[in-house]
Amino acid sequence: MAHELEIMENGKAAHFYVGETPWHGLGTKLENPPTVEEGIIAAGLDWRVGLKDLVTVDGQKVDHRATFRESDGKIFGVVGPGYTPLQNIEAFKWFQPLLDSGEATLHTAGSLQEGKKVWVLAKLTKPALEIAPGDTVDRFALLSGSHDGTRAVRCGFTPIRVVCANTLRMAHGTNSGLIKLLHTKNIVTSLDALREVMNTANSAFEATAEQYRKLAQLKISKADLRKYVKIILDVDPNEDEKELPGQTLTKIREIVLLADQGIGNGKDSAVNGTLWAAYNGVTEYLAYQYGRTKDRRLDANWFGPSATLSQKALDTAIAMAV
Repeated sequence: MAHELEIMENGKAAHFYVGETPWHGLGTKLENPPTVEEGIIAAGLDWRVGLKDLVTVDGQKVDHRATFRESDGKIFGVVGPGYTPLQNIEAFKWFQPLLDSGEATLHTAGSLQEGKKVWVLAKLTKPALEIAPGDTVDRFALLSGSHDGTRAVRCGFTPIRVVCANTLRMAHGTNSGLIKLLHTKNIVTSLDALREVMNTANSAFEATAEQYRKLAQLKISKADLRKYVKIILDVDPNEDEKELPGQTLTKIREIVLLADQGIGNGKDSAVNGTLWAAYNGVTEYLAYQYGRTKDRRLDANWFGPSATLSQKALDTAIAMAV
């Protein structure tokens, strides 16, 4: 089965990470946060994207063009006439003012699907947010996009639970998007503009952490936990479980088990039996069990259905906490 993470000529995955091995266990480990120049090489992203004109088989030129990797001619996809690729170095350099100011450090970066999708994750240097005793959340900024024209460039704030490295979602209404900054050609270099971005980021994280703390204080019964999981999976909470497909029942049981006994959710934790544990049962399932391979889970978590399910899980838990 083909890997989602691109495998470079040296046999390593096109991905670097700093510190502890991430849950997917792939890529090049760096002991210290890299510079932009070091990071793009460690991630195997030191290449550029070009554009080729397209013609029909009978020689007629068409408006659309193909994107390709200039280093080896690899074709990524077909795009419209107005498409301008965001080069990998530009994606990395977007973070340069944050690195220069000490507001963030590069944490991980890489490519999926033979270079079609790329991401850069930076860790913000503000202290972790405590949700409950022994349960904290770190602050990150994630930039992601594709070179095949299938996905717009996105940059936003991403919380990650420290105890289990689960990627979480921001609460709605926290003004967490950075996309408006990214759509300009100029990288943010004004200190005032940078400060405004970081103030927005930290306000968004604090507001989301308050929602997390509410979830950590509210108990949920075993019956309501099963109903919660069914809602996330688009199953009628009142439907007789005997009528459900075996695969759906397995998912319900696995998430319920993780909510009760998963990493950071067990009997000895301060959040056992809470809505916070229920939400993190979903995020742990998405990070460790959803999908057929580790790298496909990474793709789904940041680019695909897992991100949507995780947001739904958070929104549903917050609604239950009202």
